[in-house]
Amino acid sequence: MMQRKFVTNLALVLTLNLLIKPFWILGIDRMVQNAVGTEHYGIYYSLLSFSFLLNILLDCGITNFNNKNISQNNHLLSKHFANIVVLRIMLALAYCIITFVIGFIIGYTADMMKMVVALAFNQVLISFILYLRSNLAGLHLFKTDSLISVLDRTIMIAICGFMLLNHVFSKSNPESIKWFVYAQTFAYLLTAMITFVVVIDKAKVKKLTWRIPFFLMILKKSYPYAILVLLMTFYNRIDSVMLERMLPDGAEQAGIYASAYRILDATNMIAFLFAGLLLPIFARMLKFKDPVEEMVRLSFSLLVVPAIIIAACSYFFKADIMAMLYSESTHIDRSASVFGILMCCFAPIASTYIFGTLLTANGNLKELNIMASTGMAINIILNIILIPRMQVVGSALSSLTTQMLTGLAQILMVQHIFKFHLNFKLVGKLVVFMILVLLINMGASRLPMGWIPRFLIAAGTCFAIAFGFRLISIKNIYRILKYG
Repeated sequence: MMQRKFVTNLALVLTLNLLIKPFWILGIDRMVQNAVGTEHYGIYYSLLSFSFLLNILLDCGITNFNNKNISQNNHLLSKHFANIVVLRIMLALAYCIITFVIGFIIGYTADMMKMVVALAFNQVLISFILYLRSNLAGLHLFKTDSLISVLDRTIMIAICGFMLLNHVFSKSNPESIKWFVYAQTFAYLLTAMITFVVVIDKAKVKKLTWRIPFFLMILKKSYPYAILVLLMTFYNRIDSVMLERMLPDGAEQAGIYASAYRILDATNMIAFLFAGLLLPIFARMLKFKDPVEEMVRLSFSLLVVPAIIIAACSYFFKADIMAMLYSESTHIDRSASVFGILMCCFAPIASTYIFGTLLTANGNLKELNIMASTGMAINIILNIILIPRMQVVGSALSSLTTQMLTGLAQILMVQHIFKFHLNFKLVGKLVVFMILVLLINMGASRLPMGWIPRFLIAAGTCFAIAFGFRLISIKNIYRILKYG
C-alpha cells in the first residue's frame, strides 16, 4: 500500500513539474526577455541574482533542518511551527535591511533599488513557502506538496500570459520589466497564504509563540545548514552580479548569460525536486540504519545518466536551440557558446543533488561547508580573472570549473564516509557510455537533415543505449519506488 501511494505521488510530482515549470521558464520567462530586450532583462536578472545571494538570512538553514527533523519526528511539528514562524519574521527584517544596505554600497541606482525592494520581498515569500513545504515533505505528504510546488508558477503563467497577449512588456518601455516582478509578487503572496492555511491545519496550531531560548536552540542546530546554503548560493548566483558590475555593457552581458542559463535552470528544477524527495528518505533510512548504497546507485542511474545525455545533446545543438528560442539575432552566437558550456554543468549538478543530499541527511555539514567555501573562492577568483578577458564566456567557464570540482569532491566524500563498494563493472559501463554519447551526437549533428530530427535521433539513440547497458531500466525505477 505504501509503495503504491509513493508511486502515485511521484508520478503526480513529475507530471505537474514537467508541465508547469519548464513552460514557465522556456515559455513565459523567455517570451518576456524577447519582449523587453536582452539589456533590460539583464538588469532584472542581475538584481534577481543579487537578491538570492543573502536569502539564506531568511532561513538560516531552518528549512533543511526542519525537513530532516520532522521526517524523523512527526510529533514535533505543532511545537516547532508556532515558534519558527515568529523567528522567520525576525530573520526577514534582518535580510531586507542588510540587502538594501549592500545594494547602496555597491552603487545601485534609485531605479534599481526600487526593483531590489520588490525582489527582496519576493525572496521573503519564496523562503516562507519553502519552509511551509518542508513541513509537508517531512510528513511525507508528497501529493499536497507537489500541488503547492507548482501553484505559484501556475498563477504567474496566467497573469504574465495575459500581459504578453496585451503587449504590456516592450523594449521601448524599460518600466515594463517591473510589472513582471509585481506579477511574481502577487503569485508568491497568494501561494504563501494558501500553504500557510494548509500547514496550520496539519500542525493544529492555535497561536504563534515567542520563546527566545527556542529561537537560539533552532539557530544553533540549523546554522551549519545556513552556512552551506550561503556558500553554495554565492558560487551558483554571483556570476551575473559580477558581470553586471564589472563590465561597461554588464547589463547586456548578464542578459546573454540569463538566456543561456534558462534551460539549465529548467532541467535543474526536476533534479532539485528529486533531491527534495531524497532528503527525507535518506534521513529516515539513516535513522533506522538501513543501507543506503543501493538507493544512491539507483538514484544516480535515474538522474545523472539522463543528465549526461541532455548535456551532450545541448552542447552539439546549442546554436540551433538558441536560434529557436530568442529573437535578437546579434546575441545568438554568444548565447550559444555560453549555453553549451553551462549545460555541461548539468551532470555535476545532478550528482550534487544525490551525494550532497546524502551528506546533508547524514549530518556531514562541516565537510560540505569546507567544500562549498572552496568552491565559492574558486568561482569568484576565476570570475575576476576571466570576465575582463572573456566576458560572459569567462563567467560560464568559471561556473563549469566550480561545478565539476565541487561535484567530484562530494562523490569522494561519500565514498570516504560510507565506504561503498567500488563497482568496476558499472564504472566501465559509464565510461563507454559517455564516449558513445559524444560520438553519437557528433555524428548526428552532421546528418543532412533538419536539426530537430537530428537532435531527436541523437537523444533517442543515447537513451536506447542507456537502457541497453541497463544504466536505466524499468526494473530499477520500481526498485527505487519501494523506498517510498
